[in-house]
Amino acid sequence: MPLAQPATPARLRFAVLGPLTGEADGRPLALGPLKQRLVLAVLLSRANTAVPVDLLTDAVWPEEPPRTARKNLQVYICTLRTLLGRGDGPDRLVHSAAGYLLRVAEPELDLLRFRALARAGRAAADGGALAPAARLLRQALDLWQGPPLADLRRSPAVEAEAGRLEARCLGVHEDWAETELELGNPGAVAEDLAELAERHPLRERLQAARMNALHLSGRQAEALAVYDTHRQLLARELGLEPSPALTARYRELLARGRSLPTAARPERGAGPNGAALLPADTADFTGRTDELCCLVDELGEGGGRVAVLSGPAGCGKTALAVHAGHLLADRFPDGRVLVRLRTEDGTARPLPEVLAELAVLTGRPGAAPAAPVGAVRLAPAQGPDHSSDHAPGPGDTARAAALWRASLAGRRLLLILDDAPGEAVVRELLPGFGPSAVLVTSRSQLAGLASVRRVAVPPLAPTEALDLLGRIVGTGRTGADRAAAARIVAACGLLPLAVRVAGTRLAVLRHLPLAEYAARLEDPAGALDELVAGDVTVRARLDSGWHDLTDRGRLALARLAALPLALLFTLPEAAAALGRPERLALRTLEALTDTGAVTSPTGEVTAHAALYALPRLTHLHARERAVEAVRAPVPT
Repeated sequence: MPLAQPATPARLRFAVLGPLTGEADGRPLALGPLKQRLVLAVLLSRANTAVPVDLLTDAVWPEEPPRTARKNLQVYICTLRTLLGRGDGPDRLVHSAAGYLLRVAEPELDLLRFRALARAGRAAADGGALAPAARLLRQALDLWQGPPLADLRRSPAVEAEAGRLEARCLGVHEDWAETELELGNPGAVAEDLAELAERHPLRERLQAARMNALHLSGRQAEALAVYDTHRQLLARELGLEPSPALTARYRELLARGRSLPTAARPERGAGPNGAALLPADTADFTGRTDELCCLVDELGEGGGRVAVLSGPAGCGKTALAVHAGHLLADRFPDGRVLVRLRTEDGTARPLPEVLAELAVLTGRPGAAPAAPVGAVRLAPAQGPDHSSDHAPGPGDTARAAALWRASLAGRRLLLILDDAPGEAVVRELLPGFGPSAVLVTSRSQLAGLASVRRVAVPPLAPTEALDLLGRIVGTGRTGADRAAAARIVAACGLLPLAVRVAGTRLAVLRHLPLAEYAARLEDPAGALDELVAGDVTVRARLDSGWHDLTDRGRLALARLAALPLALLFTLPEAAAALGRPERLALRTLEALTDTGAVTSPTGEVTAHAALYALPRLTHLHARERAVEAVRAPVPT
């Protein structure tokens, strides 16, 4: 009897650029009940990327998830695994500590094909191959079958995902229009953009393309009317004027008539807004390959994308954000800007002060360039005669924030918000729409922000930490006593800040043997005293993180510091150290985990089976603070 042949895996195709649909070997797939389709929609919109469980939960239960939410979610995942099939390769739908990841190949998902065609089209345009570029961009646009995920947008989380997809489509539409104009095809552009420009009247790049298309088609009056309508809308709704670039183009239309050059694409990096207002990149930046790939992929698409880098003080969040900002230079022609949301002593900066700085840095219309940081000068409400310096009230601050958000609508700018103390100030600075992107660094995971990509910044891998130390003190010195160098980076908790401070200290103290310095760092009583280089101290960063905690958090961390150094502990052990019932101890551990003070190195398990840890330097610092904090009872 002949052996049975294994079944050939079904050829799957999914679509999210319109209603959610699926096919297997050309036959429609039954995608299940609403909640299951919501899960699938979010997984497909972030295909090949781990989607946090919290985001999936928010998509299915946007208001109050039931107690059985996690179990129900696992049922939907299990059913989807069966629906997707396994085939001969690895599982399509896998789970990790970061969430659920759905593996999909480019031919299987219209969104991936759209991205690939758009990237190819932009690359062709940048290389001067305009005709192939226009063809590729048009093919990308033709994949759209209507509003994305139109049947599932009652879920706010899915609505946010769909909004980002639409923003990407608008960007590609603008690329296509500008390419066709450079090819001398204004008629097709004018007709194609008519409805789109009316639906998105605040997108300046779209309006500029339509203006040029109408003008080059001989429809001069209509081209001028586009500008005038846009100007009036900005003034009425936002109190803004069109950008200098669009105004200059309008004046050219008036002055030069039909002879206006066809080029509509702004020169990259031109003007004050094209500058990179970032700190210098770290010359010896080391590691973080996975995190960088994630950020470049997430933020490079623009379209209102927001990513949050979270981790404890000293883990290298700012250095990673700045490095990513430099890598993304070609994706953000209107500039890359970093603004710090805390002062040097760790105090949160007032929102009006941050808005004033951003207005000056980005040249937003109505900004007061001479205003010192800390004294906000807002644009007057009714003409120049009413202008005066004043302490901003709530209304002024809300208006300034609205003007800031509106100023991003037509720009492709990368904004880095460094060391965010909480969600409130970040919310006020996020663009509501448009091609800009935002990268936030924070010790907390900022759980109150919805529809953002969260990227945890862990300690360096041991080999990366050794590499960093070697770059600072010299590879010859670390290579001569690699065991001692390994002890040093381990005693630094593999934190980039601590490794950098230790390396700088060793670079100054050339006579100090690595083994002797390792012994000093391994002594719990003196480790933090050794991590000082000039005016940079690890203790100061840890102090800032300590003061960020609530009174309850500080007391709890002080009590946990009595646990053995560098050993994992369980929930029952934490409850005993805290003197609290396990259910209350679990809440405390979860709150401390959100701040980075406690870590959980294991994957998704039950609360009783989970293992927890205090990072070494946080543990030592909490022991110092325990003397003043542990006498008070932990509040109930």
